[in-house]
Amino acid sequence: MTLRIDVITIFPELIRQALAHGIVARAIETGLVRVAAHDLRTFTTDRHRRVDDAPFGGGPGMVMQAEPFFKAVEAVMPEGPSSSRPIVLLSPRGEKFTHVKARDYSNLERLVLLCGRYEGIDERVRTHLATAELSLGDFVLMGGEVPALAVIEASVRLIPGALGDDESSEQDSFENGLLDHPHYTRPADFRGLKVPAVLLSGDHAAIAAWRRQEASEATRSRRPDLDATRVAAARPRESAKPPRLG
Repeated sequence: MTLRIDVITIFPELIRQALAHGIVARAIETGLVRVAAHDLRTFTTDRHRRVDDAPFGGGPGMVMQAEPFFKAVEAVMPEGPSSSRPIVLLSPRGEKFTHVKARDYSNLERLVLLCGRYEGIDERVRTHLATAELSLGDFVLMGGEVPALAVIEASVRLIPGALGDDESSEQDSFENGLLDHPHYTRPADFRGLKVPAVLLSGDHAAIAAWRRQEASEATRSRRPDLDATRVAAARPRESAKPPRLG
């Protein structure tokens, strides 16, 4: 099954140019994924092709109108959303995008990404059109295009066959709740900075143990939140005690 991704934006060329290189471009060429960027202004009705207006109640900036987004989604996915065809709004208010979510998206049939700009998007897009709302983190960008590209790249690289070696994604940070282990390549001694001897030993069991240890240490020191979740998940559940009678 080929994943189809539709991006609705006022800057479709930004999306097209960014995806013309690297792993996503190769995945498109080999038919693993189809990506289409749609110009939101195409779905306007006035001669100025406006997609925004002043906010009700006053305040700074402009708000993107609901109608163009509704018309765009109805045009690109007339069959409507489902669990395998989500409509995702990229927004600072959304749920944090994660590796787990990327893996879920890599198994989808369709994915529609809505990119906002300006002060925000009419709330009716979130409540009556989008089926999910995602954020890259606790910061604000100029629009949804960069988050959309991040979602596409993170998801597409997890499709079997997208990477040169599928094992590469299996060793990624966040797989199995761990950050990735350190990597080294030639030369073995660079300006007195030496590669750990175990990696030159040829002892594959020792190398694997070293990598697991380094990954665990990195996770504990840099992302204690991930480590706590991993430890809790690995901890055996206490068996329920039988009720006391009498």
